[in-house]
Amino acid sequence: MKTNKSDKIAVLGFGMEGKDTVKYLLDQGFSDLTVFDRKPENLLDVKEINLSKAKFITGTDYLKNGLCEYKTIFRSPGVYRYTPEIIKAEESGSEIKSNIKLFFEVFKGFTVGITGTKGKGTTSTLIYEIMKKSGKKVFLVGNIGSPPLTILDSTDKKSIVVLELSSFQLIDLKSSPNIAVVLNITADHLDWHKNRQEYLEAKRNIVLHQKKEDFKVVNFDYESSRSFINLSPSINYYFSSKKKITGVYVKDGYIYSNMGGKILKIGQTDRLLLRGHHNWENVCAAICASQLAGGDVNSIRKTVYSFKGLEHRLELVRNLKGIKYYNDSFSTNPQTTMAAVDSFTEPITLILGGYDKGLKFEEMIKHLCVKNNLPNIILIGNVENMLYAMLIRYGFRGGIYRMAKSDMVKIVKQSNKITKVGGVVLLSPACASFDMFKDYKDRGNQFKDAVNFLS
Repeated sequence: MKTNKSDKIAVLGFGMEGKDTVKYLLDQGFSDLTVFDRKPENLLDVKEINLSKAKFITGTDYLKNGLCEYKTIFRSPGVYRYTPEIIKAEESGSEIKSNIKLFFEVFKGFTVGITGTKGKGTTSTLIYEIMKKSGKKVFLVGNIGSPPLTILDSTDKKSIVVLELSSFQLIDLKSSPNIAVVLNITADHLDWHKNRQEYLEAKRNIVLHQKKEDFKVVNFDYESSRSFINLSPSINYYFSSKKKITGVYVKDGYIYSNMGGKILKIGQTDRLLLRGHHNWENVCAAICASQLAGGDVNSIRKTVYSFKGLEHRLELVRNLKGIKYYNDSFSTNPQTTMAAVDSFTEPITLILGGYDKGLKFEEMIKHLCVKNNLPNIILIGNVENMLYAMLIRYGFRGGIYRMAKSDMVKIVKQSNKITKVGGVVLLSPACASFDMFKDYKDRGNQFKDAVNFLS
């Protein structure tokens, strides 16, 4: 990085990436760091930080004095890129960087980046596991892996790094990975982004800076994903659960790989432990990217057919007296809840609702109202009244149970009471969790605890 080690540097946000950035800069000899965070300092984990070289400005007014005095500003993903204080500092000459920007500047190996509205974690982990089984020196970084800068000392030019990349990280990224995987993209995080167009444009940076020797792996089934195809001169491959394409696809219940004109039968979709049609797409994406990165077919088969999925993503918690309980707390938008519901043929009691982050629910509600295997919906959280009114408006024929901000134990007890033997209780809220829980993990863990407490 061009920044001199004596320059004044600001780090905005002290979450996982912010802490990773501070530790890396201090290890590199930078000594004039200021960390800004909205939380009070007593709630920040600073035990690994040399406080003689990094000071903290915290609390709700943490940006009141602006940022113009800092030569370089590292923005964490949770801090909106176009915050007025950031824009003013940028106009006055400050350079706006990020943890992931710094990673791309320093890392000299091969990168596989994955983005999309949902499925990033599952696809990223599958690619990582395939490459590891193939004997490659591979690392998983991002929300579900290691902080990016912590792995740099362990890597070399032959290393492969798999990066899960959100729109928060991509919004001002000026580098693109060697292989860019583009999953389905729908509206999300509209409480952070100005509008859907800004969200989509942020995602496009994953391919925008690719070179002609790089690769795109694009979901062919959705127009939003296909719009990435011609954004850079990299080589295009595709994945599809509906059509035969150049890449990896599903046909007649089998997964096929069509790379370079040679068609290989990978195996049956029915043998996958991952539930749901949407996971066919994630598996196909992972297979395609892994083959391009040098993964072998035997390792691909062994991995995809033994992979059980990630915590809080359609996670089977328990089968109690003929009722199965699934934790899909990671589902924080309507599209993923529709996909989760469509993953089952059994009668479902759906636990739905939470914090309102500005999403549109009409399509989901219409979809739920025509499902024949949805006898019960339990509504929770801030959006309860809105969702109830929509369910009534669109003629939902099942039972609606309004539990607002009841605790999870009561919610699970109610679900147990109204679900018949042979049915499924599905926590797939379609909303963020912040009205009732610390985060989606806390929501999912409370659900699992409550389910395991049942007798």
